[in-house]
Amino acid sequence: MADTVNELDMDVTENVDGIITSNGEELAELKKESGNQLYKTKKYQQAIPFYTEAIELCPDSPAYYGNRSACYMMLHQYKDALEDARKSVALDTSFVKGYIRIAKCSLALGDLTAADNAITTVKELNPGNTSILPEIQKLEVIRRFEEEGNKAYQKQDYRKVVFCMDRILEQVPCTRFKLKKAECLAFLGRYQEAQEIANDILHVDKQNADAVYVRGMCLYYQDNVERAFSHFQHVLRLAPDHQKAMDIYKRAKALKQKKEEGNEVFKAGRFNEAYNLYTDALKIDPHNKSTNAKLYFNRATVCSKLGRLNEAVADCSSALELDENYLKALLRRAKCYMDLNDFEEAVRDYEKALKMDKSRENKRLLQEAKLALKKSKRKDYYKILGVDKNASTDEIKKAYRKRALVHHPDRHANASDGEKKEQEKKFKEVGEAYGILSDPKKRARYDNGQDLEDMEGMASDIDPNNVFQAFFAEPGGGQFNFTSGSFPGGFTFQFG
Repeated sequence: MADTVNELDMDVTENVDGIITSNGEELAELKKESGNQLYKTKKYQQAIPFYTEAIELCPDSPAYYGNRSACYMMLHQYKDALEDARKSVALDTSFVKGYIRIAKCSLALGDLTAADNAITTVKELNPGNTSILPEIQKLEVIRRFEEEGNKAYQKQDYRKVVFCMDRILEQVPCTRFKLKKAECLAFLGRYQEAQEIANDILHVDKQNADAVYVRGMCLYYQDNVERAFSHFQHVLRLAPDHQKAMDIYKRAKALKQKKEEGNEVFKAGRFNEAYNLYTDALKIDPHNKSTNAKLYFNRATVCSKLGRLNEAVADCSSALELDENYLKALLRRAKCYMDLNDFEEAVRDYEKALKMDKSRENKRLLQEAKLALKKSKRKDYYKILGVDKNASTDEIKKAYRKRALVHHPDRHANASDGEKKEQEKKFKEVGEAYGILSDPKKRARYDNGQDLEDMEGMASDIDPNNVFQAFFAEPGGGQFNFTSGSFPGGFTFQFG
């Protein structure tokens, strides 16, 4: 990018007669020579004052401006370097080195049109000049990747934009392309990388509005809204027509207001209204992952209040997609899974939650979910009998009497083989259910989540026929016989 030592103008200026035309010109040449010596030893900052003095003594010399431009380039001060290079060619329109420096500086500053114009001028002035070839190649690479990056930006393919900007930055250290990369890193949630780029630029140029804008973006997307507001306001003071800053500032204010409105009506118990406000807020800025994760969680809370548990699960999942470490969303989803009797998913969520926060409460919730899962894998004896879990002994007896008589195999003697097997299975399950739930100790063990293997062992010891005979032998159990009669299958019975 920068000039080599040989590209400086090192010759001492003499007139035709070999006589120094004036003391000023002689002193200017001495100053220039001092600057050249410092330049050779890479002391660029010290060389600049000597070139400046030479310019003051002879302001019409393009070489002095050219040499100072070279120093500025070595110090990466491309704006100052470009200004001097332009002055040099203004003084001498055939000064090829000046145009080469304009091309280099323009590339470094991202002004591709100016670089192209300078390259064209060099070709016209000196068609055989090969020193401009690196700039020609760089310009081609930059143009190609800038075009690809712009297309990707329009499609919101920010990873592709970052890739394109990195290819450009391999060619030139251009602030404009660095900031475009930083902006896309912010969109991708890579805030630290974006802020580092912006901070490096602001360290050199405190008034760079685009760098301040990127810092504001990072703060906004990390839900540091008030500090983000101050950054966007600062951008607009520096550049009142900064369209991106104006747009994001409006979105930030609208998002903050809509979220707060939703919170207020939620506290007032107006859940349907809160749901609508959170939904509207989610449409404002899809890039704000942090705030949107909270909005999804808030809407999930509303859905759970309204009994819309599947929607609540979906919203919690959306929140976790945006923020995988969102513990409150994970716990809310686990609770919804419990309420939906999806105990396997609940256990999975509570296990994740316990890894994130090893609190006593989270451990208790996981144990409860595991117990519920274990219970869910057993036969539901209450469901088999068709009674509530709080059913009394009399209710259990009545339910058994009804179900046992309905499913007794003798009642289905004339049924198909498949139907017989199905009714035998149900009769057996009804006997197991009554055998467990009619015994206070067994029922207590069942209700308390006794190990599945133990409960199956207890159930396997129960002979449904013995239960049936014992039940109807009890006082009030009833008398029955299976003979021809008015009931289907030749079933008749008589209660005593």
